[in-house]
Amino acid sequence: MGDLAKDINSTFPNNRVKALLNIIYTANWITSCQNEFFKEFGISPQQYNILRILRGAGEPLKVQTIKDRMLERSPNATRLMDKLCAKNYIERLPSEHDRRVVKIVITKEGKELLESIPKNLNKDLLKNIDEDEAKQLSDLLDKMR
Repeated sequence: MGDLAKDINSTFPNNRVKALLNIIYTANWITSCQNEFFKEFGISPQQYNILRILRGAGEPLKVQTIKDRMLERSPNATRLMDKLCAKNYIERLPSEHDRRVVKIVITKEGKELLESIPKNLNKDLLKNIDEDEAKQLSDLLDKMR
């Protein structure tokens, strides 16, 4: 099992500081693992999130709606969507009534990409905790926020 104090060769003034630093350290570890996983598919975890949001919506969504639903609030969501558009995974649908409004829809190619990605992509990240521990961890993180 990991030990933050050993991993970063540090001591902590109290357990609250250690917990906070552990959350940050673990978040970065998760991001690194996910970036490596998605490399094979030519997308980022944030782009995967956008595609899942669009597939789940089942209808075109405004860019702001997508941004609001993203797990990781991304100031560069438009750039992420530009890249998905260039790969033909999403399509922009301009409004007939208002030029400022653009809706985004997932394409057939985007759906096919999602189907090719294993559903258990995060399974290995959680292999060291059981269901009860996962619930406890989730409850604690909810309480913290």
